[in-house]
Formats: sequence, structure tokens, C-alpha cells
Amino acid sequence: MREKHSTHASLTLLLGTLITNRQGRVQGRLKDVAVATGPAAGKVAGLLLKTHDGARLVAVKDVLQTPAGTLELREDAVLHPLRGDENLLLLQQDVMDRQIIDVHGRKVVRVNDVDLQWFAQNGHEELRVSEVAVGLRGAVRRLLKGLVPRHALESFAMHFRASIIPWEFVDLIEVDPARRVKLKIEHQRLAHMHPSDLADILEDLPQQERDAIFVSLDEEVAADALEEVDPRLQKSLLESLDSGRVADIVEEMDPGAAADLLAELSDERSEAILEEMNPEERHDVEELLEFRENSAAGRMTTDCVQVSSSASVGDAVRALREFDGDAEGVTEIYLTGHDDVLEGVVPLSRLILALGETRVAVLAEPRVISCHAEAHQDEVAGLFDKYNLHALPVVDSANRLVGVVQADDVIAFLRAKQ
Repeated sequence: MREKHSTHASLTLLLGTLITNRQGRVQGRLKDVAVATGPAAGKVAGLLLKTHDGARLVAVKDVLQTPAGTLELREDAVLHPLRGDENLLLLQQDVMDRQIIDVHGRKVVRVNDVDLQWFAQNGHEELRVSEVAVGLRGAVRRLLKGLVPRHALESFAMHFRASIIPWEFVDLIEVDPARRVKLKIEHQRLAHMHPSDLADILEDLPQQERDAIFVSLDEEVAADALEEVDPRLQKSLLESLDSGRVADIVEEMDPGAAADLLAELSDERSEAILEEMNPEERHDVEELLEFRENSAAGRMTTDCVQVSSSASVGDAVRALREFDGDAEGVTEIYLTGHDDVLEGVVPLSRLILALGETRVAVLAEPRVISCHAEAHQDEVAGLFDKYNLHALPVVDSANRLVGVVQADDVIAFLRAKQ
């Protein structure tokens, strides 16, 4: 339906507003604003009044604004006592002064005020949340409320910079699992963030809020974020989860990152998680756990694309399509002969430009740069620097391909040394 007009209001300045009936008799004061969640998120479901009989909830459609700045109840307005089981978010109680996630800005912020929008629709007033204020303007409103007349305060606050987040970019943090479910608070928008941004957000949150966000993520998103989180916080994030849930997350991680994580846990905890993992993923991680952390094998991943040296470009493309590891990390494919002996390396850029029937061996680099599994990580970093590598194949004593060290792993190692 078409909206006829709209006006904006600050929650800070709206709270405490007198509520009267049509005859002008005071019925109470505005105590809070109740907002719907889930599919109707942002729509104000009702106003919470402080009356002589306690807190009462009235539907927004039963309230009118008056020229005097008060709120007036319609003749047939009904005030309901709070039952305690309403699926409602209270802005003053649950949002003001709380930390939230600015999904668009990819950061954690604290709410200083909430801006609401009144609009006329279908013959009555409607109210919705338009944005939250996290800057100085909202803080000034709250600081000076009661000390300065309302209209003067509104004008004065406008001199300060507004820092706002549209409500559709707000991700709320609820630490109580039961209440999170009841309020239908989900974190689907976090799943679309880059894992590094999500990791930064987790690191910026206090432990209780951090755990509440992490446990609500699906396994794949949690795994991606966990790989980016500071190692000191990885153990903390997993402490509140049972071994089965951790195993589900670890299975989605790069095998090398999973091995690094489990190596930091106690033997008992690590074994319990491994027992819950699928046999194939468990085998890959257990193999990596046998290597020294500061060796090439300790830094590598077993997720890589390899094909026979006699394969065609079409065969290699099919192998890429069937690859179930991190496709973004693939910069080259590896050619192997009998018993997985490394025979060549083909950059992905050459593969893309070649005809399907071309033999991949024709596209291989003239010289294979590789390192032994037991090579020290300093030697690995030196090879990356000398040859300007994106990835480095790792071989055993028989020159069999056992894994790949990627540039990200070297960067992480070098940053840790600083």
C-alpha cells in the first residue's frame, strides 16, 4: 500500500513520552518499543507503557501522535500485560548500549540511539526501525536528555556528525541460545562475509558474545572463519562445543589448517575429535599431524589437483570440476606418473587457454620447483621468494607428491616471526 507521509523520531527522545487517552487523561509513559524479528524484522509490533498497573503493551495502530508531542490512545485501544513469551525485541532493553555487528561496514559497534520512522498507512499510524545511531549525535541526545528541552536538544544534536547503520545491515548478538531461537535471530548475512572480515569481528567481541556468534554459524562458514582467527582464540572458540560438532567443522577445513589446530589441543581432546571425523578426512589430518610443524609438510595441505602426465586438458578440467577442496587456492595442477611421482607443474592460466585435446604435459613448466617434506619452513620461504611462487609442491624421498605449500601459509609463517 502507498505511504502518505512519514516522520522520524529518536528512540531516546521518544522514551518517557506521556501516553493519554482521547479525553487527555494520562495513561502512562512510553517505557520501550517492541520490534518484530524474523521475516517481519524492523516492524514495530507495539509500544510498551509504564502504567500504574505495571507494564502494558499496546499495538502501534492504536496510537496517534499529537501536535503537543504526546501519544494518544485510540478509543478502542487495548492494553495487554506482558506474558513473557512474546517473540519481541525491546529496543531499549535489548539494543541500546549493546554491541551489534555492522554487516555492511564489517565491524563491531555500540548502539547509542535508534531512529524510528512513523508513517500513515491504511488509516492508522505505523512505526518501523529505520537505522541505529552509533556516532556522537546519538550519544549527545542521551547525555543531555532531561537537561535541555526536547526541541532544543533535537536542534543541538544536529550539529554533531551522524554515524548511522541502516537496520537491514544490523546483525544482533544474543547470548542466550533459547532466546536467540525464540526471537528468530539468525546470522545468515555473516555467511556472505569474507572469512577474514568475519574473523576480525569474532576477535573484536567479548568472549560470551563471540561464542554466541560462532556456535550459530554453519560448519562451512565456521571452518572458513576459524582458519583466519588468531591461533590463540581458536581453542577458546572450540571449548564450548562437543567433539562431534568440532569434528563437523574440522572436516570443512583445509587439512593443513585442521592439523595445525588439532596439534594445539590436548592429546585427549584431539583424539576425541578425530574419532568423530569421517575416515577419509581423518586419514589426511592424521598424516599431517606426524610432521614437524616447522617443516614443509607441517605447512602444506594435501588438497591439490593432480592428473596423470598422459592426461589431456579436458581430463584436467574434469579433475578441477570434481575437486572438493578450496578451489580459490588452486593456482596450478600437478602431473604425476607411476606411484604418484611428480613429473610436472601446469599453471592454471595455461590450462584455461589450451584446447581440450591438448596433452597437459605440453603445457608444463620447463623445470619443476619442489621441496622435500622435511625441508625447514625457512627454506620453503626462501624458495617462494627466489622463484616468485604461488604454490610449492612437496615430495617425499621417492619424489612422490604428498602435498602443496600455498603462499598464504608462507605469509602466515612470516608474519608470526615478526
